[in-house]
Amino acid sequence: MLVREWMASDVITVDENTSMMKALHMMKENNIRRLPVMARGALVGILSDRDLKEASPSKATTLDVHELYYLLAEIKVKEIMTKNPVTIHPEETVERAAVVMLEHKVSGLPVVNNKSELVGIITQSDVFRAFVNITGIYKGGVQFAFSLDDRPGSIKEVADVVREYGGRIVSILSSTDMVAEGTRNVYIRLRNMPSEDLKKLEQALRQKFNVLYLAEDILKEL
Repeated sequence: MLVREWMASDVITVDENTSMMKALHMMKENNIRRLPVMARGALVGILSDRDLKEASPSKATTLDVHELYYLLAEIKVKEIMTKNPVTIHPEETVERAAVVMLEHKVSGLPVVNNKSELVGIITQSDVFRAFVNITGIYKGGVQFAFSLDDRPGSIKEVADVVREYGGRIVSILSSTDMVAEGTRNVYIRLRNMPSEDLKKLEQALRQKFNVLYLAEDILKEL
C-alpha cells in the first residue's frame, strides 16, 4: 500500500503571513486539524490545532474581547507553525508513514514529491482506513488466530483445512513479534459462515493446529 493511494490530494493550505484568526476559521470551516504552510509556492511548515491552542491567550487573560481579536489578527501563522515539518514521499508505503508518525509523535504528514512539491497529506485516519481495508473486516466478520511453526507451508496447511470445510478466506496476516522462537502468529479472516459450518470448521482446526482464538466481529451495530 503506497501513500499516494491513501493520501488526501486536495490539500487546503495557508500562506505563512495569514493571520492566526483566519487559519483558525479555515480549520473549523473545513473540519481539519492541520494546515500545510506555504511561502512562494514551497512548503515551509505545518500548523496544527495544537499549535493554535498553545498560541491562544489563556481564559484567564485580562484582555477584553476587542483586544483579544486584535491580538489574534496580528499573530501570523509563521510565528506559531512547526517549521521544516517531517514529510513523506507518495511512493513510500503507508506502513512507513505510520512508523514516521509514531516516531515523531505527529498525527499527519505532508506528502512531497521528488520536485519538493506538496502533492497531498496523509493522516492517522488515512492509516486506519488502510489498515481496515487490508484486514478485510468489512467483507468478513470471522477471524481465527493461530500459533504456527515458522516454516514454509504452515499457512497453506491451515488454508487447505479452511477450504475443505467451505470457508472463504478474506485476508491472511502474520507476525513474528512477541512470539516463541520458531513460531509465528497468523490471523486468517473469513467471510461469514452458517453457525453450524463454523463450529465444524473450528473443531477441525483445533484438532490439527494451535488455535489462539476465534473472534466474530459484528459491525451492524456500528
